[in-house]
Amino acid sequence: MSNIPTPKVPADLVLADSAIAAIKTQSNPPVSDAEMMQAVRTLLIGLGEDPDREGLLDTPKRVVKALKFLTQGYNQSLDELLNGAVFHENANEMVLIRDIDLFSSCEHHILPIIGRAHVAYIPDGKVIGLSKIARICDMYSRRLQVQERLTAQIADAIQGLLKPQGVAVVVEATHMCMVMRGVQKPGSWTATSAMKGVFAEDPKTRQEFMSLIRHSPNFH
Repeated sequence: MSNIPTPKVPADLVLADSAIAAIKTQSNPPVSDAEMMQAVRTLLIGLGEDPDREGLLDTPKRVVKALKFLTQGYNQSLDELLNGAVFHENANEMVLIRDIDLFSSCEHHILPIIGRAHVAYIPDGKVIGLSKIARICDMYSRRLQVQERLTAQIADAIQGLLKPQGVAVVVEATHMCMVMRGVQKPGSWTATSAMKGVFAEDPKTRQEFMSLIRHSPNFH
């Protein structure tokens, strides 16, 4: 038997391989559409339904198609969304887009999260196409989410892309897992925020942002 020692793989290469594997898993799901549809059939049977009755014959296919649409953010990247829409501009005042509609899915129950995002940044030599901010919100919301992480991801993305003086994000949403089931509290809504740079450091700048987005949320 050989006593040649097994070469030790550097930790950074192990992490890189893990990251690559994760990316491949997202872009090439190991489960086929047929297997996903079969899982939906099993759920219908478990609920006491007959998946072969007329009204449910195409339900597994529709559910799989709907879930793929609602989680399409997993297959999108910031590079694709931006498409070069970052521009050098001598601007240093707040840029705010408020009331961006959001539709996400709670990762605990896969029930809808419906709300709005308010996103602001103060440029430091670069600006981004306004529609791209909404697309960034869509990319992260079209995943299984918790609102706290969704808010942070939007802020981190803009901070990383533009390196601005500051970024502020507030998300206000109602969660169907609290409305349709569980505590069943219609009309309840959740607010989360992420503040970076001058928005975190300067109370006056933060207050200006908060005053600009102040309104009465209505999700009905």
